Amino acid sequence: MTVYLPIAEISVNVFALLAMGGVVGLLSGLFGVGGGFLMTPLLIFFGIPPIVAVATQANQIVATSVSGSLAHWRRGNVDLAMGGMLLAGGIVGSSGGVWLFSYLREIGQIDLVIKGSFVLFLGTIGTLMLIESVKSFIKRRRGASPQKRRHYWIHSLPLKMKFRKSGIYVSALLPIAIGGLIGFLVAIMGIGGGFIMVPAMIYLLGMPTIMVVGTSLFQIIFVTANVTFLQAATNSNVDLVLAVILMAGGIIGAQFGARWGNRLNAEALRILLSALVLMVCVKLVYDLVATPVDLYTVVIGG
Repeated sequence: MTVYLPIAEISVNVFALLAMGGVVGLLSGLFGVGGGFLMTPLLIFFGIPPIVAVATQANQIVATSVSGSLAHWRRGNVDLAMGGMLLAGGIVGSSGGVWLFSYLREIGQIDLVIKGSFVLFLGTIGTLMLIESVKSFIKRRRGASPQKRRHYWIHSLPLKMKFRKSGIYVSALLPIAIGGLIGFLVAIMGIGGGFIMVPAMIYLLGMPTIMVVGTSLFQIIFVTANVTFLQAATNSNVDLVLAVILMAGGIIGAQFGARWGNRLNAEALRILLSALVLMVCVKLVYDLVATPVDLYTVVIGG
């Protein structure tokens, strides 16, 4: 059974897309990440144009973030003051990212930039995750005590604010900068950025872990919504048909992933996730350097 994607301008198998959404949803529930950093490359591998994959994935993140944020809101695990600082930076970063996205599209370099960004990003993150996970696994085997949180130079930045909900006193510049970086990545790469933001909020801002996820989801709702609106208005590359199909598969897969994730060792899960990230990175590198099947493309203009 096939369906035509009006914005991507291709016909695809519905069940294949549902399966893709289900697999990424399964991984999301299993590893506790949004899955955007995997879904966008997978859509590209599937033949979806990179510009459509990025914008559509950002649209899908809005729905999942709303659901998660409401659940944490009911538990009182959302710091609105911190979320506001992150959001301020996120709006600026995402708006600038969409502007750069449009410019790169005009000069014909956006596909290369998207794939190159994923290679650099996934390669770096995957390697760091693998190293940290293996070290943590070895320390746990040896019974070593966990390291204390370090003090970095960024904790001495000016314009400090008291975030009472989280019980921390840090410079407002820090969450604004973190939000700006995540917003930029959402616009260029179509990722939610949670697997960068969550560690940054814990280790750099010093927020209690219980407050981190809900606050992160709260701000990403508005950042991804901003990206979706700007992408649709300026580039017309948000495919709602594709987003709905992926969302349906993702919801089902996430339920199974959440159940199975509770039965597996945390260090083992992180090692598996880092290996998966590196495999996707290797496939992207291969696609960039391999000789294409069609060396020449004929474009007929009207």
